[in-house]
Amino acid sequence: MSKTDDLIKQIIKNLDTPNYVNPDDIPNIALYMDQVTTFMDKYLGGCKRNEDDKILTKTMINNYAKNHLLPSPEKKKYSEDHLLILIFIYYLKGFLSIGDIQTLINPLIDEHYNTNNNISLKDIYTTIFNLEISQIQNWKTELKRLNELTKTVFENEKDKENLQLFSLICLLSFDVYMRKRTIETMIDELLKPLSSADEKTDKKEKKPKKEVK
Repeated sequence: MSKTDDLIKQIIKNLDTPNYVNPDDIPNIALYMDQVTTFMDKYLGGCKRNEDDKILTKTMINNYAKNHLLPSPEKKKYSEDHLLILIFIYYLKGFLSIGDIQTLINPLIDEHYNTNNNISLKDIYTTIFNLEISQIQNWKTELKRLNELTKTVFENEKDKENLQLFSLICLLSFDVYMRKRTIETMIDELLKPLSSADEKTDKKEKKPKKEVK
């Protein structure tokens, strides 16, 4: 077994270690700032690449609120909905700009933050969480497949193991690149103004009806 095989085996094993926030772990009581950062460190600390990395700081939270990415706290306390939004932001900010995150998050806030809608932010988070957990096994299978694929190249080179590992990293990077481009295209589509036909339809629907005498 090569070093890369050992590495892939360890990575796959690590995927079984929870580095996410289970919906049941999110408190339904309001928290002060220090309690929020402590909560995030407790449940997402395993996501740190380096020990000194920060999951979420007071400055980050204040900036999100200042830039209207996060609703302002109520009496210096953050609700369950605030925590849910912060968790979404944490995952998205690793590969999306703040502007793109705003485009995605603001409609959620407008429609589901602190409202009596049939579907709450907690419902949305729980649904997405379950979808993502269901994909872990698929990701393990795909990682193994790509590792086996890169074993078919540079077989006759002296430094074949390094070249094969480099190839695997490039393949994974290409996957990230393509997914990021796809996501950005979807976000750009959200920002497009209504087409002429849609605008006419929208105006027609908003036009007040005449009273029937």
